[in-house]
Amino acid sequence: MNSQEFAFLLVGLKWTVALSAVGFLCGGVAGLGVALLRTSGCSRMERVIAGYIGLFQGTPLLMQLFMVYYGLALLGIELDAWVAVAIAFTLHASAFLGDIWRGSIEAVPRGQSEAARALGLHYVPLMGKVVLPQALRISLPATVGFLVQLIKGTSLASIVGFAELTRAGNIIANQIFKPLLVFAIVGTLYFLICWPLSLYGSWLESRLTAPSR
Repeated sequence: MNSQEFAFLLVGLKWTVALSAVGFLCGGVAGLGVALLRTSGCSRMERVIAGYIGLFQGTPLLMQLFMVYYGLALLGIELDAWVAVAIAFTLHASAFLGDIWRGSIEAVPRGQSEAARALGLHYVPLMGKVVLPQALRISLPATVGFLVQLIKGTSLASIVGFAELTRAGNIIANQIFKPLLVFAIVGTLYFLICWPLSLYGSWLESRLTAPSR
């Protein structure tokens, strides 16, 4: 493999990181809304959101990519591959992060919310000043763990023609006929991104659980 071919892999890596960032950040914003609606106390809304979470957690990410890219095209909505995969990953991440953060919100002792209400705090300051800061701390290890899974999941975006790291590796492998070499390098690049994040998630988990031991 020459320097130009390796540079092409690095371009694919750039798009992998970009897709992961967009999916995680946009999915995080939407996921916060999902978590708040899931814990809103409105039974009808909670059932709707539970169905939304179940839909995206219960179906393969590959199918979700197909539905956004090809399904919308059948309805006359033509999307660029980048836009389609960004939407699919945002929806996917919002369901998983929303469920993670829902569990973290419910893990905050109810007595604190009751005490805050007794002091006259309404819903917005209650969530912003009392519940969410604690829920965020509780959810950090699981959130980092999901980010690692999201990064690895970007490899599925190649199925709709998006030129991320895996597709770049496939293109190079077809050109130089050395798939083992190419995908060993591709796997190493994924490892160099995901392994530090996994270590960070494990460190967070041990640090957060240390006071309770």
